[in-house]
Amino acid sequence: MSVINFGHSVSLSEFAAGIDVVGENVTIIGQGEPGIGKSAMLKQIQIRKPGYETAYIDCTLLDLGDFALPYTEMHTNELTGVNKKVTKFAPNARFKMHGSKPVIIMLDEIGKAMKAVKNVLLTLMLEHRIGDDYLPAGSIVFGTTNLLSDGVGDMLEAHARNRVSLVTVRKPEALEWIDWALSNGIAPEIIAWVKQFPHALASYTDASQKDNPYIFNPTRAGMGAVVTPRSLEKASHIAKRRAELGDALTISLLTGTIGESASRDMQAFFTVVDKLPTWDAILNNPAGAKLPDDTVARCILVFSAITRVEKETLAKWMVYLQRMDKEWQALFCTSVMKSESKQAFCIMNKEFKEWALANQWLF
Repeated sequence: MSVINFGHSVSLSEFAAGIDVVGENVTIIGQGEPGIGKSAMLKQIQIRKPGYETAYIDCTLLDLGDFALPYTEMHTNELTGVNKKVTKFAPNARFKMHGSKPVIIMLDEIGKAMKAVKNVLLTLMLEHRIGDDYLPAGSIVFGTTNLLSDGVGDMLEAHARNRVSLVTVRKPEALEWIDWALSNGIAPEIIAWVKQFPHALASYTDASQKDNPYIFNPTRAGMGAVVTPRSLEKASHIAKRRAELGDALTISLLTGTIGESASRDMQAFFTVVDKLPTWDAILNNPAGAKLPDDTVARCILVFSAITRVEKETLAKWMVYLQRMDKEWQALFCTSVMKSESKQAFCIMNKEFKEWALANQWLF
């Protein structure tokens, strides 16, 4: 029997599922720490509902004039026949009310919006309406905001909270993030670093993490760059181009992206990467290519293989992989099976199937 979570927190995937299932009737607002992936929800919901239009609304930039503009229209009184001009309001095209398709509207950073703007958004969240105009049938409105304890100025008043379902979205744990990273082109050395330093994705809401130098913590004075899922994705772009950037600039950029503690630790991973056998060397001689003894090196090699292996190269990689300890074999095989793009050719591969049958106990 599963354990019931009485509203304490939800994962990012659960947040997306809630919006997908009941978002047409309930406006769900997800509150969570900075940089955990809340703002990426619009793309996730669009994947689930491909027939919908999308509208991203940055609430921090909205002013009252951004909702609708007035225009005049002649109105004839049915009883007296007298014509009079009346003022109506045309909604801003950014809300996609003018189309025939249902719309997914994301109200990002709604807790930081001006109070007057929030008041206008109340009818959009509750009735899917701005002025006299309604969203197309089936439309979805959802929002994101930071935790009040983050100390970055987010606030939803009581009357606003009563119109929505406010849920806390928890920060992804290291293994959750790694599963995402493997399918989204994150540099292997960044993934391996998170594998070795999982506390880099811990939450400040955990009292035991008060001295964690990697993470966002609103109680820490003078806090600079920190490790978050968002900053790790940016760090990946830097890591992939470090040969062009050079060592000094790479570390400077990483320090400004994920913080000094994380960048200095990651520097050691780059040193290991530069000593690894190349992918071509492994494929050309899987039975004899250099096999590093270092744990970090093997970790990076495995994660690199998960992102690079294809149908034509899997058999040769399996020969090389089985020269490693079982834990690395299991890490590769269980992780690659989570990839929708790679799972199909893995289960059809002779070497992979033989390994899976011989090591069923690992699953």
